[in-house]
Amino acid sequence: MHSAAAAAFPRQFARTRRFSLGVPRHLTVSPDGRRVLFVRTGSGTDPVGRLWQYEDGAERLLADPALLVGAGPGAVPEEERLRRERARERSVGVVSYATDSAVRLAAFALSGALWAVRTDDGAPFPVPAAGPVVDPRPSPDGRHIAYVTGRSLHVVDVAGGDRQLARAEGPDVSYGLAEYVAAESMQRLRGYWWAPDSRRLLVARVDTGRVARRYLADPADPAKPPRVVAYPAAGTPNAEVGAHLVALDGERVEVAWDRAAYEYLVDAGWDAHGPFLAVQSRDQRTLRTLAVDPVTGATEVRHERTDPAWVELVPGTPSRTASGALVVPEDDGGTRYLTVGGRRVTPEGLQLGEVLGVEGETVLFTASEDPLETHVWRHVPERGNQRLSRGPGRYAGVARGGTVVLAGSTPGGAEVSVVREPGAAPTGDGTGARTVIASFAEEPVIAPRPIHLTLGARQLRGTLFLPSWHREGTAKLPVLVDPYGGPGIQKVGRTRDWFVCVSQWFAEQGFAVLAVDGRGTPGRGPAWEKTIHGDQLAPALEDQVDALRAAAAHCGDLDLTRVGIRGWSFGGYLAAGAVLHRPDVFHAAVAGAPPTDMRLYDTHWKERYLGHPDEHPENYARSSLAGHGHLLRRPLLLVHGLADDNVAVAHTLRFSAELLAAGRPHSVLPLSGATHAPADAVNEQLLYAQRDFLLDALRRSADEG
Repeated sequence: MHSAAAAAFPRQFARTRRFSLGVPRHLTVSPDGRRVLFVRTGSGTDPVGRLWQYEDGAERLLADPALLVGAGPGAVPEEERLRRERARERSVGVVSYATDSAVRLAAFALSGALWAVRTDDGAPFPVPAAGPVVDPRPSPDGRHIAYVTGRSLHVVDVAGGDRQLARAEGPDVSYGLAEYVAAESMQRLRGYWWAPDSRRLLVARVDTGRVARRYLADPADPAKPPRVVAYPAAGTPNAEVGAHLVALDGERVEVAWDRAAYEYLVDAGWDAHGPFLAVQSRDQRTLRTLAVDPVTGATEVRHERTDPAWVELVPGTPSRTASGALVVPEDDGGTRYLTVGGRRVTPEGLQLGEVLGVEGETVLFTASEDPLETHVWRHVPERGNQRLSRGPGRYAGVARGGTVVLAGSTPGGAEVSVVREPGAAPTGDGTGARTVIASFAEEPVIAPRPIHLTLGARQLRGTLFLPSWHREGTAKLPVLVDPYGGPGIQKVGRTRDWFVCVSQWFAEQGFAVLAVDGRGTPGRGPAWEKTIHGDQLAPALEDQVDALRAAAAHCGDLDLTRVGIRGWSFGGYLAAGAVLHRPDVFHAAVAGAPPTDMRLYDTHWKERYLGHPDEHPENYARSSLAGHGHLLRRPLLLVHGLADDNVAVAHTLRFSAELLAAGRPHSVLPLSGATHAPADAVNEQLLYAQRDFLLDALRRSADEG
């Protein structure tokens, strides 16, 4: 049975770009707490981002790309396109911005041109630049704007005058940009940091000369030359990454640390106590925080984290309070703690997620008491910890000057609220008022109906979705297991994220849909995350099987003789692995962009979990699908974007060749021009393709007995 809403959902899903359009994001609060800057598109279907300011309860448009460069999306430099791909950016126009310390000047790039706007008053104005602009950032005093062009770092005075501060010495060198693994696997998208006095910058230098190249051709356009990507696959050389202190007058000092032992530059910054780095060993078992001498470039170890499996990177750390107290995480057994100045400040069982910011001695962070929710917390030394977000959901935020802005994914959708705290200087909203920054996101035509379950001996968190038209006990339903199931992502929570809506859509097609977060997923502490060390497949697959059986015991309408599984990226890998290794449980699979050969994936991400392939080849053999293709007995649809530079299409093509050689029938759906995050117009039809494949495969499976 298919309702009109279910029929309309795929088109809505596509044109809203997974319901991301119209949601306020990239929030910045001024030091006095009076003003909030943010980016938001014009509607739930308009992809063009605009820069806004919220003050005294009212919004003011600061920059509209349509008025500045025209209505079209415009061309962007290749380095900027890659930054957006790494960030999974789905809009155009103003997609990011940066401000001075007072939040009086904001800078952004449009179609490669540099623009700025004064938030006090006035219209946006172009700033002459030496070439197409990537990642512009004003100096703290607002007098200069740094940016990258041609892989070189420049600074332009807002009043006029451009200087090249660091010139790329060759085609493999860049200054001020993050290398591939930093952006994709470390969550570090930036490559330079201003000094508080606006006179110098800390700049990353990247040399990819020794990194292996991949050549991504477009089979749909054979006349087009391939795109060359410096991609360090597991076990191969990484980019050489260093750092320099660069003054506006051109003086330059190299930062010195043992780069042979600590080749990963995980993060960096420059605060009132000086510049600092976070560097990590190749085996990822040691992470050091280094203080940098701003005169000589010499470094001193201020903190060291070690772990026999790997040191998990926590966004926002390291950082320092006004007194210089170091803010870092600490893993101990089942809990990831927040520590300030060497002391744990969070209790056992509260799982640190991210440090959002430091103001004075106050630390703003996210943490989970319950794996289904993530909340914003504040630590104040004299008052302890206070939870700031209230309702169910997953929240992030920013706080300054007595104003807290909370951005949440809730059961009702995206929500951004502004809280002016009692005791802070009053604004037009009134002291202590809570107001909302409007979201223009469309309401999904399908209303998710999640049933939250705790399943099996390991108390796996799962969500069951049943068709809205189904009546308990009237019929058996084929089951669709719909996990991600891997590191870094939780699919189960008290939210209405896009994937929750997609699960309900599949339910409306006649499935009982089950999403489960198993071992290796975040939110349940370091011991839970690290049970997959050395084997990424067996624990994840075992948890899906256990959860499926427990869910069937809870709901008798689940037909375990007709079980399909679908997923993308790690979820696609898990889906393909399910029909290879557990055909007794799973009867059909759709595997989107599956990493089938772990040796083909990048160094930082894959060696984290499996070690170096030369030292632990058994981990790669155990966890890869390659080499096991002869086991396939069930229908399998492989889907892959031909322009994917994260999980290369070689994963699917080589695995398909292995299946063919073994005489194992299967289907392959290539997506022309699609990256790891396919365009959403593709996703509309992809939903139908998956549905039809699974329904047909499970019907044939049932007929065959």
